[in-house]
Amino acid sequence: MRIDIVTLFPEMFAGFLEGSLLGTARRAGLVEVHLANIRDHAIGAHRQVDDRPFGGGPGMLLMPGPVVSCVEAVRAEAGEPGRTFLLSPGGRRLDQPLVEELAATSRLVLVCGRYEGFDARIKTTLDAEELSIGDYVLSGGEVAAMTVVEAVTRLVPGVLGHEESAGLDSFSGAERLVEGPQYTRPREFRGLAVPDVLLSGDHARIAAWRRAQSIEVTAGRSRPASAHIPNPFRRTVS
Repeated sequence: MRIDIVTLFPEMFAGFLEGSLLGTARRAGLVEVHLANIRDHAIGAHRQVDDRPFGGGPGMLLMPGPVVSCVEAVRAEAGEPGRTFLLSPGGRRLDQPLVEELAATSRLVLVCGRYEGFDARIKTTLDAEELSIGDYVLSGGEVAAMTVVEAVTRLVPGVLGHEESAGLDSFSGAERLVEGPQYTRPREFRGLAVPDVLLSGDHARIAAWRRAQSIEVTAGRSRPASAHIPNPFRRTVS
């Protein structure tokens, strides 16, 4: 899989691309991530990439020229242009079904917004899609691009160490349940004990308990903040 990130701040991705599973996947040739600097395609002595919006309003907009030129150059670097996404709060919300859809794509081009956003002609000219990671405001699309890359690349075959790991994640599977509570050593920590069922060795009971916990946690995500959600911990009596 190849992912191209079009940005004004490629230096923000240095540590992200080298660390953890993504760095290992890149070194193994499972994933390619390329960076392109929008400013390299700006013209003039000051290499301007933004300007004031027509009709007035606060802030600046990314100009169509440098962005379109940069994306077109990136697309030409490989045989398949892939799908192009402008990272924008007005776009389709990223969720696990969409992540799975993108992971099945051989190439993605992610364009990071800055300032007050994109000139509308950028989307039209590039026939681009818009993508949002949530209803909140960031200073730019770089962190959003990292989120997309992290979510998508872990579904590429061979990236995760355990072949079943991705299928057991929260929001995966037909029911899209959130993963329930999990425990490791020690058996007791500050008066909080691991549930007895997990120590029983009864795999059917354990599976049923985990499913019930996932259903409870998933349901709790849609409740008001004031709603009571049972504590999964059992306190020991001293």
